[in-house]
Amino acid sequence: MLLLLVLIPIAAFLAILGGAPARKTAVAAGVANLVLGVWAAFTWKAAMWSMSVPVLAKPALNLAFGLDGMSAVMVLLSVIVTLAALLSGKSPEGREKLYYGSSLLIAAGAIGAFAATDLFFFYAFHELALIPTFLMIGILGRGERKETAWKITIYLGLGSVILLAGLVWLASLAGTFDMPSMVKAVQDGSLVIDAASQKGIAALLIIGFGVLVSLFPFHSWAAPAYASAPAPTAMLHSGVLKKFGLYGLLRLAIPMVPEGMNAWLVPLLVLLLGNILWVGLVTVNQKRLDLMLGNSSVMHMGYIFLAIAALAASHTGSPAVGYLDAAGNAVTTYTLGNFTNTIAQPAAILLMFAHGISIAMLFGLADKIERSTGTLELTDLGGLAKSAPGLAFLFGMVGMASIGLPGLANFAGEVMVFLSGFQNYDPAKGLGPVQIACILAIWGVVISAVYMLRAYRNIFQGPQVKATTDAADLSFADRIPALILAIALLAVGLYPNLLLNLLK
Repeated sequence: MLLLLVLIPIAAFLAILGGAPARKTAVAAGVANLVLGVWAAFTWKAAMWSMSVPVLAKPALNLAFGLDGMSAVMVLLSVIVTLAALLSGKSPEGREKLYYGSSLLIAAGAIGAFAATDLFFFYAFHELALIPTFLMIGILGRGERKETAWKITIYLGLGSVILLAGLVWLASLAGTFDMPSMVKAVQDGSLVIDAASQKGIAALLIIGFGVLVSLFPFHSWAAPAYASAPAPTAMLHSGVLKKFGLYGLLRLAIPMVPEGMNAWLVPLLVLLLGNILWVGLVTVNQKRLDLMLGNSSVMHMGYIFLAIAALAASHTGSPAVGYLDAAGNAVTTYTLGNFTNTIAQPAAILLMFAHGISIAMLFGLADKIERSTGTLELTDLGGLAKSAPGLAFLFGMVGMASIGLPGLANFAGEVMVFLSGFQNYDPAKGLGPVQIACILAIWGVVISAVYMLRAYRNIFQGPQVKATTDAADLSFADRIPALILAIALLAVGLYPNLLLNLLK
């Protein structure tokens, strides 16, 4: 069944190439995947969501898919944003096949990467999704699209090569490409990776995954890429595909090379503060809405890295967590592995979902602003709320979510991230590196409020200007993708356990 989530968008892509109506076919595939993805996410423990098909005997490669709580949340994020992206934006005349076909392939690659349990296909599906991303920016993008496409190709290509080296190193030590088996071997002690190898592998994974996530200082590709990309590409990459690197660190680096991750803790904290503080100040200085949103996306990755760092810092060095059940019997569990921080991983996953929904909605609405006014220059806009009150309301809502307003999903994720940094705090020992980073990172909340509130004021408030006088409000068709994403933000914001229960 899980294979259908990958095959449906690929089949729709092939149908579009064969002459089927591009938009109708793509949207139908998006609706089908949303229904199937929601079903999969909330019933992920059922055996029907696991499958494995042998592809190669030696080395053993299997087209294997399976879900746990973390991958279920990421699949849910993927199908929600995919449908919203397919409904957003406007295809250039005569480019419908490329526009919708590429969006479907990006979605298929992202879902395949999150659902794959074989290391080869985990990597391969992500690379599949990058190809249409490059094409969409280089062919259908705006501004200096060709230069931007080459820049993102070089950056992400190098990051993927570095990542591949780390993954191959891990697989060679484990003797298998099956990721659950690799992790279980480390947790039960049958695979012991020495400290030097752990440190080397962790460095490769941090840099490789970090480039894909736009970890400072490997971040300069992201904002120009999103500013140049068509709306569906910006929504899918910033909202979904960029989470692959964070997911990979949680899926592989944290459980398999915990000592290595812990060895790089302080450098990682310094880099993530670069995301939050340095890139945050860069975001404040932006004069175009699309560049501001692109930089804000880079900035908010720092919070998720902070949760990952808090988890790495809680490594105890013991192979498992032991406890006594109600009958007094000794029980060993590998649910948390050898980490004592119980908040960090759920915090990272919740914030990944929340950020993915909010940034996708922001880019979708930014595209509508540009199509209505002809510009995204903040100084050329003003008073748009008078002619487009529906757009002003929805943008205000998602803008407040982005800066952490209570009642919306981002708030729950950010609060959990900060709590995770202090879960193991011991006043007798004083502040540790993670706690110091948390205190500094809180200033990012202030920075976010500055750039988002200023942008909202410049775009929607004040007297109307030439660009906004005759601007159209959101049509019924424009409201549908925005409302899909807004409902997700509200549902998870008001009841975070909707997702957190999936992680149990």
